[in-house]
Amino acid sequence: MSTVAAVVVTYNRKDKLRKVLDHVLAQSLKPEWVVVVDNASTDGTDEVLRDYESVDGVVIVRLTENTGGAGGFATGMNKGYELGADFVWIMDDDCYANADALEELVNGLTKAEESMGMQLPFACSLVKWVDGSICEMNNPVTTWDWGRLISKGQEAVLVQHCSFVSVLFPRWALTRHGLPLREYFIWFDDQEYTLRLNKSGPGVQVLSSVVVHDLGVNRGVNFSDVNGSNLWKFEYGARNEASFRLHHENPVAFAKFVQRVFSATRAGGVPWSLRVKLFRKIVEGVKFNPKPEMPRSVL
Repeated sequence: MSTVAAVVVTYNRKDKLRKVLDHVLAQSLKPEWVVVVDNASTDGTDEVLRDYESVDGVVIVRLTENTGGAGGFATGMNKGYELGADFVWIMDDDCYANADALEELVNGLTKAEESMGMQLPFACSLVKWVDGSICEMNNPVTTWDWGRLISKGQEAVLVQHCSFVSVLFPRWALTRHGLPLREYFIWFDDQEYTLRLNKSGPGVQVLSSVVVHDLGVNRGVNFSDVNGSNLWKFEYGARNEASFRLHHENPVAFAKFVQRVFSATRAGGVPWSLRVKLFRKIVEGVKFNPKPEMPRSVL
């Protein structure tokens, strides 16, 4: 039987972390391991984690510095790989998985692969917000033939990329394509990674696998929302996406991204001082081009 390592990356969310872990441990298809990566939290998260250390299969990885979501997922996925898992199932520390979310992902991926006659590099869940509506931040982009599986009676659509909120990756995909780029730190690491895996074929969103993303507000990422307090996140996003568009697509895609940032910040009335900082990060992305790290097997 295939084994799964669930990977949860956390940073200063002790109030939600316990609920996240309880949902993972209560899955109808139980993961063999639950790897929790603590990104050097300072809010007492370790007290919560100590309650789970004695639970069978739970593996706590305590980092000495905050490596961002990208570094945390790379660390956790590598740990799952080292443990010998056939799949890694990753999520943030504010994602509550329905009891059958993992089982539906595994079964949905298997059915999709049988229908497509090929291996598929990832399967993601349907992500809802706390009120039951779709979570605006976590909608995958579909392929041109997205309805191919629906036409065969499956509750699944083909996708190009997705966010790191309940995604199942088979071991072979890590072996072939490596780990998420730690150097991204935060933002666009998920798109870069799933687009990288997309070279082996489309991913699949299994609509019967449902999770809830407990965000403060239900809003997608938009550069018109930049302000002084959230600028640091958008700076990472600007640098990372600029790098990806230029080095992994083409100069035209890079130019379109620059235009999109310019138009959005103007429409949002973002102060010029903040716009200048964003465009400095875009320029930084011209030279920024990290390479994938391959997972390490100790078996």
